Amino acid sequence: MVMVETMTPLTRVADLADVREAGHVVVHAGGHTMVLFADGDEVRAVDNRCPHMGFPLHRGSIADGILTCHWHHARFDLCSGGTFDQWADDLRTFPVEIRDGSVLVDLAPPTDPVGHQRRRLRDGLERNIPLVLAKATIALLEADPTGVDGFRSGLDFGVERRGGGWFRGLTTLTCFMKLGPRLEPGDRAAALYLGLADVAEDSIGDPPRFPLDPLPSADATPKRLAGWFRRFVEVRDAEGAERAIVSAVRAGASPTELADMLFAAATDHRYLDGGHTLDFTNKALEALDVAGWDRAESVLASLPSQLAGAERMEEANAWRNPVDLVAVLESGFERLPAAVTARSGTWMGRAELVEVVLGDDPAASIDALLAALAAGATEVELASAVTFSAATRIARFPTSNEFGDWDTALHTFTFANAVEQGLRRSPSRELLRGVLDAAMSVYLDRFLNVPAVRLPTPESGADADTLLDALPALLDRQQQVDEAGALVASFLGAGGEPDRLVARLGACLVRENRNFHTIQCVEAAVRQHALLRETDEAGLPLVAAARYLAAHATTTRSQRQTFEIARRLHRGERLYDESELAS
Repeated sequence: MVMVETMTPLTRVADLADVREAGHVVVHAGGHTMVLFADGDEVRAVDNRCPHMGFPLHRGSIADGILTCHWHHARFDLCSGGTFDQWADDLRTFPVEIRDGSVLVDLAPPTDPVGHQRRRLRDGLERNIPLVLAKATIALLEADPTGVDGFRSGLDFGVERRGGGWFRGLTTLTCFMKLGPRLEPGDRAAALYLGLADVAEDSIGDPPRFPLDPLPSADATPKRLAGWFRRFVEVRDAEGAERAIVSAVRAGASPTELADMLFAAATDHRYLDGGHTLDFTNKALEALDVAGWDRAESVLASLPSQLAGAERMEEANAWRNPVDLVAVLESGFERLPAAVTARSGTWMGRAELVEVVLGDDPAASIDALLAALAAGATEVELASAVTFSAATRIARFPTSNEFGDWDTALHTFTFANAVEQGLRRSPSRELLRGVLDAAMSVYLDRFLNVPAVRLPTPESGADADTLLDALPALLDRQQQVDEAGALVASFLGAGGEPDRLVARLGACLVRENRNFHTIQCVEAAVRQHALLRETDEAGLPLVAAARYLAAHATTTRSQRQTFEIARRLHRGERLYDESELAS
């Protein structure tokens, strides 16, 4: 059998004599603009656009085989195209053949361009280079419109790289990944980029993680490992807890068993780390839902340091004085099993429960929650009522409060939302304790609604399209908190399509420099709106999100500028004034 080698067709682009005489020649072929450089006896063909920001490389210079761009001084090996500056990129080169005095080039497309962009994404994550991250994100999202490819890369890097374990960056990334499908296509890449950039920034100053292996034998059952895990977290032994959970993964524990294991430890103590710990745990599980549970061992190993090291609110004065809320909760926990066992009928008391939870009697709040359980409320229904109460605190937050108090209300809301999402995943008795914790945090936040702002009334005769168009300009101005809430209420009251409003809120979010808490708020509010969509309560979470977003706008928006530069480069647009280059 004779093997025939397939030859790539070559394209004639110039006379050799012209290239040697001029030193360099710009040519166009097959949709490419190349510059041919005379390099001794050789001719080199490279893309004429600098891979950093598109400056024409024929205006650069060559010394000792190194091509230097004259805009930002990115340097390239003229022979291979390899860059010496990782904030640039390797320069595309074209194979050259000299034949009968003519210069011919091979225009075959590069092999594995997606793989190259994955490597560039890794470079950007490792070195925290925003423009590299933006360019790679845009290219990867074009190849995979779901964004899962880029998300997995960021997730893998974050859990591997950040020695302190799961924290802000990975939570931001997961929030944006969850929010992405609700955004317009043009904003999805910006959202993914912002998430990846936060992973890079959150990891750059931290030592790397050194993961622990599972136990050498898989004899221990998931139940026993779960018991060990909780015991290790109890005594703040992060390494013991990590080994227990990776052993549970390796032993074949199901996603539900792993979730129960984590949530039990996260609710053995009260409102860990101001609510962040349980929210981070929930986000890690949501990340695995997207990226795949084959990553469970590495992702869940990033949680024990947060669980073991978190501040426990039974240690905090506010939870002990003037009312000992921990004692109130412990009494409630003792009565939980009986309330669940007695449960019967169909519960219809949501509005009344919300009113009690928003009141100023913590013991009455716990009593009302237990009574609702006994009257037939499911764990999820109970959690949903408390989450709605927490959202109401934000929707009725007066701007006379100190600015930092927005975060206090936000933490309660995202904690309550995380408890609810966890119970939707697995309604365990242990996690049900988190509903009571959330109710006590809602109680503690009551001073933030003194006096409570009235919920906005829809404007009569408002035009939904006009209001939607006005939202970005409104958020271009500071101190438009009440106006933003009123706009949302009027839009919905005028029959505006909620999905359009969510997309516009998301667009306003991703044009700002990322603010961790604002991202959390908008993502949780959008989730709550989706869950309440067919009810009269559906608009309130979006009012809360708009008010919180308005309170934290405007910013310098430098990140969006970087993203837009990357998008223009991806489209092949010029970033420089060509008239100034004419000479």
